Amino acid sequence: MHSRRPETLKIDISKYSGVEEDSPLRWFVELDDATRARRIDDGEMQVAFAQSNLAGRAKTWALGLKLHGTYAFGSLKVFKSRLRQTFEPPRAEFRARTELLKLKQGKRDVHAYAQHIRHLTSCISSNPVDEHTLVSVFMQGLADGPVKTHLFRLELDSLEQAISISEQEDFSLRQARASSTSYRQPRRYDSGIQSRWNSVM
Repeated sequence: MHSRRPETLKIDISKYSGVEEDSPLRWFVELDDATRARRIDDGEMQVAFAQSNLAGRAKTWALGLKLHGTYAFGSLKVFKSRLRQTFEPPRAEFRARTELLKLKQGKRDVHAYAQHIRHLTSCISSNPVDEHTLVSVFMQGLADGPVKTHLFRLELDSLEQAISISEQEDFSLRQARASSTSYRQPRRYDSGIQSRWNSVM
């Protein structure tokens, strides 16, 4: 029997153009998700896929390097590093760190809050925030409620562990709410039947 080939998903990602509004690190998250889904494992193919999703200034920059013979990214890691050096706004890490330490869940659901804290964490690479601080920031920023209460009863070692447990707890709570709202009380006819019986009597 032939072994089945792993299925691939052709996830589309946004084009990175290198303008100030674009976040290279946010685009890298999209890029990594897409390369994994498409099962692109070869380094050169990963770089080629990344290039195919460039636009504007960023595309011109990459083509310019290629035309001048200095196009030697070698790997996706090198490609990302050079792109960041060229297009990332100054003091981006300082701003990301400041936002991270003040981050609150607010009106977002737990998953959206977790994704935001992951993004900010990925923006801080030269002097990363330690895991203990990340766990503390994540827990303190959660909205008051059952999820936060549950986490504070546990000893957590990493941000990913805290996120995983909080998302599981949030999912369980949502399922419980959905079950309770879908249950309907049976209609009661006792009083009506009794009144009609009394009128007959």
